Amino acid sequence: MMSIQLSEQEQIRRVSLTKLRELGIEPYPAAKFPVDTLTKDIKNNFEEGKEVVLAGRIMSRRIMGKASFAELKDSSGRIQIYINRDEICPDEDKMLYNEVFKKLLDIGDFIGVKGVLFTTQVGEQSVKIKEISVLSKALKPLPIVKTDDSGKIHDAFSDPELRYRQRYVDLVVNDHVKDIFVKRTKLFNAMRQFFNDKGYLEVETPILQAIPGGAAAKPFITHHNALDIPLYMRIANELYLKRLIVGGFDGVYEFSKNFRNEGMDRTHNPEFTAMEIYVSYKDYHWMMEFTENLLEFCATQVNGTTKAKFGNHEIDFKAPYKRVTMRQAIIDHTGFDIDGKSEEELRKACLDMGIEVDDSMGKGKLIDELFGEKCEGNYIQPTFIIDYPKEMSPLCKQHRDNPELTERFELMICGKEVANAYSELNDPIDQRERFEEQLKLSEKGDDEAMFIDNDFIRALEYGMPPTSGLGIGMDRLIMFLTNNQSIQEVLFFPQMKPEIVSTRKALELNENEKAIFDILSKNGKMNMNDLKDAVGLSNKQWDKGIKSLSKFGLTKVTKTDDALIVEVAE
Repeated sequence: MMSIQLSEQEQIRRVSLTKLRELGIEPYPAAKFPVDTLTKDIKNNFEEGKEVVLAGRIMSRRIMGKASFAELKDSSGRIQIYINRDEICPDEDKMLYNEVFKKLLDIGDFIGVKGVLFTTQVGEQSVKIKEISVLSKALKPLPIVKTDDSGKIHDAFSDPELRYRQRYVDLVVNDHVKDIFVKRTKLFNAMRQFFNDKGYLEVETPILQAIPGGAAAKPFITHHNALDIPLYMRIANELYLKRLIVGGFDGVYEFSKNFRNEGMDRTHNPEFTAMEIYVSYKDYHWMMEFTENLLEFCATQVNGTTKAKFGNHEIDFKAPYKRVTMRQAIIDHTGFDIDGKSEEELRKACLDMGIEVDDSMGKGKLIDELFGEKCEGNYIQPTFIIDYPKEMSPLCKQHRDNPELTERFELMICGKEVANAYSELNDPIDQRERFEEQLKLSEKGDDEAMFIDNDFIRALEYGMPPTSGLGIGMDRLIMFLTNNQSIQEVLFFPQMKPEIVSTRKALELNENEKAIFDILSKNGKMNMNDLKDAVGLSNKQWDKGIKSLSKFGLTKVTKTDDALIVEVAE
């Protein structure tokens, strides 16, 4: 039995799989393979004649009679290997070279090799193979990406949708992709080191929450069967981390997976990673200095320099960063002063500037839209936008000098928010009033307004010391550090629309049906009598086979003046 959905290459590889087993070679062995080196280590510390054991994928082959070259790729890079028939088959039996290597192995297969290092006549560092083992047979062919002598790439595996859906293939054939994710891990490690060196504690908080708090965002909703209650996927971890500050920790941080049931675009994924840190007895002025020092350190750890190229811009993460108030930013880029303006005046100003607004938007949302549409794109180098209107920041402490503002900043880079920080609100009465204002917005139709979290208010009533908190979008930050314009490039498996697949049901054909279909597929269409003669089945086998193919919708028959024509159905 064989699936008709297999390509010719996939069918050939399955035949090779069977033949390997017939030769007594298990294509998926259970035993460990004793790798003792990586290709990167070989090239960095090359010693002519040194014995090595390595393993990896076959990425290319050049078969030349009794000897062949191949390219082997492991987790650290690629190296050329040289296979001589009489070296790997010193006895009379040459099956391992003539049959296995030349005919039954393919590009993409994993092999293990033992050999010695040598340099070819053209100066290429290589491994002369003494032993070869099959470690895993690939049943699907890899895309063949070629690079010519000038460095130009041909047949690139570059379609974004295919790359994101099949990241495993993307990582194999596009070497630069792995570097992005290595740098991503370096960023997380650098940030942890920076925090840990200062004595702050990494913690974990719930992902499933009874109340989705800590941000103005639309949550994903699920249901807990045993408790028979709705639960929400975390939109932020802020309120839980501040509970820990109430509990007595001086500084806590968490790398959290957050989920927001909102739009998807080049800078937003419904599942994303944020880092939030809260430190007691600090304010937002301290946090600005802390943030710029943190990012300078991280950029250096990731790239070896404070500078990073992003599109046409060169960003410099070296501290200090410019500070601009929200009010001044809007004045600078629109000429409009938001100070003291009513909700209706703000709505009219937005409409006059061509900004789309609706009746559910309060003052905070209107100012946010105004800044987002007209201002934020102008801030390329790291810039702190500070002192936000109170309506925009329901969890933030009132400004010490202006009761209409809050002690908040956002860090803008290349027109995008990367970090958000406050002098945290620790007055429980003020906090309840802010939550109640959010409830009014929710009643007006704002589905991103915050819920009232009574337990969090209760925690504040036990007393929370003056605290500053910072949140950083890790996905967006690594985009800037690796020069990637799309968030999908820095996520191993970004959320995608459902894959469109053929609606034709996967079918299993018997040998007679397959014989008919294979011959017809090669010819496209045939006279029915000619097809019957070519297949060579008995009348009964023929009738049953051709009727089944027609029933499955795989073939169609058309009548001409003098014959019946059979062809593969579209």
